[in-house]
Amino acid sequence: MLVHLWRVPEASSKEVHAAIGVARGISVNTVQSTLERLYRKKLLKRFKASHAFRYAPQVAREQLVAGLVNEVLSRFGGDTASSLAASVEAANWLNEEALHTLEAELKNMRTRGEALHVR
Repeated sequence: MLVHLWRVPEASSKEVHAAIGVARGISVNTVQSTLERLYRKKLLKRFKASHAFRYAPQVAREQLVAGLVNEVLSRFGGDTASSLAASVEAANWLNEEALHTLEAELKNMRTRGEALHVR
């Protein structure tokens, strides 16, 4: 559901159900419950529109993935060399387009003067 909400600016539970729930055989109640859990985890924001809530992503996909990667790396003891080696190994799984995107993003971060954090 979060992936769907990254593609659209915002949606109600009924709209999310129509977009992905029907094809998966998921009830509207299940969609509503899942959206509520994502909201409580601060992954979604919501606002009232008429009689229903509308949901939108609270975090960008890149932020969530980076947080998950950092969490996993921290479980292995914050060893900088191991973390860097793991990142290089993970890059081997990327296709050419993804590697170019990664290189461009690293260059943009350096241009903006953002620190690259390795834990």
